[in-house]
Amino acid sequence: MPRTIKKETIYVGGISIAVYTSDFENDFLSLTDIAKYKSDDANATICNWMRNRETIEFLGLWESLHNQDFKPLEFEGFRGEAGLHAFTMSPSKWIEGVNAIGIVSKAGRYGGTYAHSDIALEFASWISASFKLLIVKDYQRLKKDENSRLSLNWNLNREIAKLNYRIHTDAIRDHLIPPELTQDQIFFKYANEADMLNVVLFGMTAKQWRDANPGKKGNIRDDANLNQLLVLANMESYNAILIGQGKTMSERIVLLRELAVKQMETLSMVSMDGIKQLPGGDSEKE
Repeated sequence: MPRTIKKETIYVGGISIAVYTSDFENDFLSLTDIAKYKSDDANATICNWMRNRETIEFLGLWESLHNQDFKPLEFEGFRGEAGLHAFTMSPSKWIEGVNAIGIVSKAGRYGGTYAHSDIALEFASWISASFKLLIVKDYQRLKKDENSRLSLNWNLNREIAKLNYRIHTDAIRDHLIPPELTQDQIFFKYANEADMLNVVLFGMTAKQWRDANPGKKGNIRDDANLNQLLVLANMESYNAILIGQGKTMSERIVLLRELAVKQMETLSMVSMDGIKQLPGGDSEKE
């Protein structure tokens, strides 16, 4: 499923540095932009940095920690040659050689070399310690602003879901609960309908989520992302309509599943702004 790509820019020492993220956790910063602080030949600067043995060891350690498809034998070959006069390294050579994901080379309008923030800040430190500190300062500001926006959006969607939950429970009360049920039976009826939505959207019941996440606070819906909360709100409204139409639970599960899949696919493609996902994607140039 395609992932939304979010593009931002930080400005340091008169230089604009592009930042991309697909999950709001792993950011990729433009090494090409960072290198401009040192030289007009950004590619040569990046390649010179990658020739260093310390750099190769750092990149190899990062990949071994984050990349299950990392090629350790090929890495050992690079590490054995690193630092020699005849040794050369480039982003494409590194990516192809060890199947790296921490560095990405892209062509086209937003072309250049990008690296995970861990790696990009290490590169910036090699360029200039003071320049790195300026990047860190503006990067932290960017993440703080981003987290504030995400928190606001998440809380809004959570409140929408709560409002629709009331619509949902009213439909259950009016159409699925006969007067002769005991209080325990009524509670089970509500919980059963809620868990039906959980299974359709999250693939598990509330209890299964708690068993799988014993250290987390809250519940399965508190742990949902923005898109899931929005789809959940729509599912609750739709399920209320289906209950009013007299649909059985098995019929409603099929219809709700179709709604959830379609809406999650649509939301995942919002704000793509023409950029392929990082890392990977057709626009990468090795």
